[in-house]
Amino acid sequence: MTISYYDFKNLPNESQCDIVLNEGHLMNETIKDELKFVLYEISSFTVEIVYNKNNRIAAMNVYQNKSAYAN
Repeated sequence: MTISYYDFKNLPNESQCDIVLNEGHLMNETIKDELKFVLYEISSFTVEIVYNKNNRIAAMNVYQNKSAYAN
């Protein structure tokens, strides 16, 4: 799936989660203090989903991959 960072950010949270979980490429997982941090790659940006101890989404952060715009 190809979607821009800005188009993704303008979607409702539920739609963002659906895209990440269905189309995202899992990059890394880390557990710290009962929280699980999972990084997914989507198009030219990265999405971090933070899960609480009940495996529910506690937060979602979206980061632009600046290196994707380099020559």
